[in-house]
Order: sequence, then C-alpha cells, then structure tokens
Amino acid sequence: MTDPLILSLSIDPDVAVAIRRIGPCRLRGDDGQEPYDALLRAIAGQQLHGAAARQIFGRLCLLGPAASETGPPPAPEVLLAFPEDTLRACGLSASKQIAMRGVAQARLEGLVPTRLEAETLGDEDLIQRLVTLRGVGRWTVEMLLMFTLGRPDVMPVDDFGVREGWRRIKKMETAPKPKNLRSETLCFSPHRSALAWYCWRVAEEGKKAALNTLTG
Repeated sequence: MTDPLILSLSIDPDVAVAIRRIGPCRLRGDDGQEPYDALLRAIAGQQLHGAAARQIFGRLCLLGPAASETGPPPAPEVLLAFPEDTLRACGLSASKQIAMRGVAQARLEGLVPTRLEAETLGDEDLIQRLVTLRGVGRWTVEMLLMFTLGRPDVMPVDDFGVREGWRRIKKMETAPKPKNLRSETLCFSPHRSALAWYCWRVAEEGKKAALNTLTG
C-alpha cells in the first residue's frame, strides 16, 4: 500500500521527482524532550555549528540531575540559582545566560508549557506564546513544533535551507520570499513538515557536510 503522506506530497510532479530520488521521509518528529529542554538546547546552539552547539549544551546537561551530556538539563529553579561563572564555564555567553534564565523563569510561571500542556495548544498559539521570550524567535518555536512535539504541518518559511531546497525542486533562479513560499506550499497541508524535510535534503544534495542532528 502506498504511503498516504507520499501520495499527498506527490500531487506536485516536481516534488514527486525529489521524493523518488531521496527515498522515504525519515523525519524524526519526537525527540522525547520537554519544551523547556528543547528551548535551552536551541538557545545554546544559536550562531554555532552543530558540534560546538552540542558540546556547550552537553556541558550544561552535566549540571543536571543525570549529570550526563545527553540530558536532561538542570531544572528551572536549579538553573536560576547558578552563578554567572558556572554558566560561563559551560561556554554560554552573557546574552545566552539571560535568555536561558528567562526560559527557566517562564517555565516556573507556566508560560513555557510541559509536553502534556502543549498538546492542548495549536501551532500558532504556541508560536505567539513563546516568541515573547528573549532569544526565542519564530524559527526556534517551529523547530520545537517539528522535532520535539512532532507536529506534522509546519512550514518554516524563513529557513534558508527550506527556501533553497524549494528553489531547486521548482528550478527557480532565486529562492522564494517567505510569504511566497508559504502560499505555494499551502496545498501540501497537513503534511508540510515532511515537505520541509525534503526541502532540506534537496538543499544538501552534493554537499559534504556533517549530518544535521536537528533536521535529520
């Protein structure tokens, strides 16, 4: 039986060609983390390459309850109690420390939901709620939606890789503007997360680069 997701995406012949070339979608939509953990990981990795980001977040997680580089990170009340020097030793800049403390305080106040609470909120509701936090933009929340909460219909139109992949799929001279990409991909709802995954894969074709652990 043909995968209904593949059938849905293959309504576009150009996308169908990319799917045949790349193969089945291997999007991992649930990393098992709490939203709080995922936001800290995202802040730790801002403006850094994958290996450096993982190293810094791993040092933070060593301060957590499991004392393991794989997590979880320190609980909000514990993180808030750490002196600046402790967090700086993890490789966190002053701005990242401020952003992480803001996320920790927001978790204590209930603004950052648990996974269970997040299940009751729509994608856009979560985006509008979390972008109020320092250091947390729309793209960051979209990655949380896709890779932590497993939401199937997210199209991160501001992502350079997604835009570049769509340009290549459609054989465009230049990458589409975010608003155009959003309108052009509406017809793929409710499977736009998978479409974004294929865009990433197409954008990476021919490049010798380390696997992006976030986008799979």
